[in-house]
Amino acid sequence: MIRFLCVAIFLILYLILSIPVFLIEWIIGKFNREARDLSSLRIVQWGFKVILKMTGVKVTVIGEENVPDEPVLFIGNHRSFFDILLTYSRCRRLTGYVAKKEMENIPLLSTWMRYLYCLFLDRDNIKEGLKTILQAIDYVKKGISICIFPEGTRNKGEELSMLPFHDGSFKIAEKTGCAIVPISMNNTAEIFENHFPRIKKTHVVLEYGKPIYPNELDKDTKKHLGKYCQNIIQETINRNAKLV
Repeated sequence: MIRFLCVAIFLILYLILSIPVFLIEWIIGKFNREARDLSSLRIVQWGFKVILKMTGVKVTVIGEENVPDEPVLFIGNHRSFFDILLTYSRCRRLTGYVAKKEMENIPLLSTWMRYLYCLFLDRDNIKEGLKTILQAIDYVKKGISICIFPEGTRNKGEELSMLPFHDGSFKIAEKTGCAIVPISMNNTAEIFENHFPRIKKTHVVLEYGKPIYPNELDKDTKKHLGKYCQNIIQETINRNAKLV
């Protein structure tokens, strides 16, 4: 419970103290957008790393060298709020995350998310959802990576289970030709969700798969791209279960 309180207090203070930082970042952006983007990325990454340090989580990272130095589409299984902290804190380049629409209503946090090219997906509105995907495609074309969890929501099932992937998530890679980088995560729900509200010191495994270029796949695989990518992640989390 102490870890939970420490994280909650830090997060509240971080968001409040970041109010003047928004102004500074806005001014920087007026003169140098690239400098503002990079500074915003590092500021948020620092905050995430502090929170992860507070949780006491031990992270085994595999295959990070597989991530190419170019805009990509990250996809991953999703079992915990901490999936975002674990992956975003390791992004080497600007990366926007696709989040649920409800996140847009959280003061200050949503401001940081917009600064960092995050998108808010309305899962109940097909037309608005399409606009979000089109915006993500535009970001990739401008050199910004995108991360999306194709299950569409946090999976609350058994540890090695996965929800079906939504094929619409992969349009971002299909329309831009960018690489898809699978992220497979084991045991992340054990940090918090499995024993809410306690935060537990635990061990998680994070593996980056080899990049998948849709244009290099055969016609049948391309047609079932979501299932193909899901199978890769499923095989990886099954294999890495013994490492936890």
